[in-house]
Formats: sequence, structure tokens, C-alpha cells
Amino acid sequence: MSARFAGFEMDADRRQLKRGDAVLKLTPKAFDLLWLLVEAAPRVVTKNEIHARLWPGGVVSDATLVGLVKEVRRALGEGADTLLRTAHRVGYALDAPVERGDVAPAGNHWLIVGLQRHALVSGENIIGRDPGVTVWIDHPTVSRRHARLSILATHAVLEDLGSTNGTFFRGQPVQEAVTLRSGDEFLCGQLALSYQMSSAVPPTQVGRPGVRPIG
Repeated sequence: MSARFAGFEMDADRRQLKRGDAVLKLTPKAFDLLWLLVEAAPRVVTKNEIHARLWPGGVVSDATLVGLVKEVRRALGEGADTLLRTAHRVGYALDAPVERGDVAPAGNHWLIVGLQRHALVSGENIIGRDPGVTVWIDHPTVSRRHARLSILATHAVLEDLGSTNGTFFRGQPVQEAVTLRSGDEFLCGQLALSYQMSSAVPPTQVGRPGVRPIG
């Protein structure tokens, strides 16, 4: 995957950040942070989501994250404070148009609902009953904009969007961003969904996902 923004080019496979012909140095975690912000642009990525993505299952201080942000800004150079914007007490955002080189990460990413599946795209996928969302599900316990599933090359991140009936993972309500791996299941209200990633070509996609109520 690759992306271009504000005169910079990022290559996720080579793990390089370039400006023109110059390769800019970033530590692995700083590169991961910038790539996360590039994928999510222009939305603000919350501190909780950043922690879930960069340190899954681990606990680090806010000072560690602040240090990574400073490192990224040093690499970006002049104008970095505007380009990498701080949303105070919330998180960070990349304030620049992003031209993405690939539509989806390596492999196929799917949301399974009952016997049907829905293809997921790289970056943000909104799940809900609103006809304009990425994954449209007509189920009474699913809100119009129920949850967000953000796709990376190796995993996904799930967030609840203030839904009426809640989003649940491993029996617990999703109150902060959680990391999903292929095969993980979660609930939107009373509806069971499963995230799957595969390098194999799946069966022909059904246009709209089906529903499978619980109980």
C-alpha cells in the first residue's frame, strides 16, 4: 500500500517515508503512527484507538505517544504542527488530502453476517441501517450509524458510534477502540457479525449482508 500527501510519499510495504528523492527516518512505532493517521485522514484518531493499534494488549503512558508525535513532526519538517493537528484531549489528525495507491490492503477483508458476506475497504467502514453507510444492515437492534470497522493490512479496529443498543466484543461493551483479528466475532445490538481476512479469493459476493438475530 502507498499514499501521497502534502508532497510526501509513504510506502507501507517498504516502510518508507519520502519527500522527493529523500528518504526520511522514522522509528517503527513513529512510522506506524503516521500510517494510521494517513489511513484515517481527515478524521481525528482518538488516543484510545492509537493505543489499541500501536500497543495492542499493552499499557504505555501518554508521554510515550507525545514523544512519537514529536518524532513524526520533526520528520515532516516545516509546517508539521498544522499538517499533524492535535485535537486537545481527544487525539490527532492528518490535515491534508491523501491520494491512496491501493483500494484495499493485501488479502480480502469481509464482514460475515449469517450465510452472507460484505466486502470491506481499506480504512473506514461504517456499519448501520443508513443506506449511505459502507455495510448496510436492516435489523431492528442496529442503529443508523452503529459502529466503525477500520481496516489495516493485518487486522481491524472496531469502535462503537454511540449506538442505541451497543456494540459488544467478547461479552463486553465496546467503549474504546478494540483490535480484531481474522475470525473474531462481535455484536451490533443483538446481531452477530464476524470479521474475516483471507488471501484466497472468496465466493461471489452477495450485494447486501444478511441478518442473524441472537436468541
